Amino acid sequence: MVQYRDVIKQLKAQANVDNVAGMARFGISTESTLGVSIPFLRQLAKQIGTDHQLALKLWDGGIHEARILASMIADRAEVNKSMMDRWAGDFDSWDVCDQICSNLFRHTPYAWDKAVQWSGRKPAFVKRAGFVLMAGLAVADKQVDDKRFVPFLELIESAASDERHFVKKAVSWALRQLGKRSLYLHKKAVAAAKRIQKQESKAAQWVAKDALNELSSERLLARLS
Repeated sequence: MVQYRDVIKQLKAQANVDNVAGMARFGISTESTLGVSIPFLRQLAKQIGTDHQLALKLWDGGIHEARILASMIADRAEVNKSMMDRWAGDFDSWDVCDQICSNLFRHTPYAWDKAVQWSGRKPAFVKRAGFVLMAGLAVADKQVDDKRFVPFLELIESAASDERHFVKKAVSWALRQLGKRSLYLHKKAVAAAKRIQKQESKAAQWVAKDALNELSSERLLARLS
């Protein structure tokens, strides 16, 4: 069994202050951050395998990269709504938010409910998580009927005026991923983007422009057709 202290020792051995400075330039939190690369975390996660109890300890330890690693080794079957809410409440950086949603939360039975719930929350990274889940579900949940995604568009329209950088980026991401899923959702997403464009908000107009630029791609339209 892999010990918590041994994992932390390995992470600290990979600490890189130059990487931390580079991360800061991309808006990543430098609080309790070591500068360990994602490829190294993936390699370490592969060596460890699934270990839910270790994942919980790594999360509670508060180290930036240890929390990302936790999402890679946690047992998806052991995740519950309470754990998801607690971890989301600890999000302090967009990369942690995105990694945990993509590596772990998206694959749970609660992803759809949390996408809806979190998209209406006030804290920036919890709200972002809601839209990151929407984007992830649109890409990965291949067997779901497209109509199930339509209610997400109303939530996207409602949040498009949020001026916070990491929120509006996620709102656009969700809108674009829904629009790229199928021709049916493409039409719905373009219509939503055009409604968003009419909102008297710089953030909303940015979201609309960002989405329409990608959704109007001839290559995308050819693929969907």
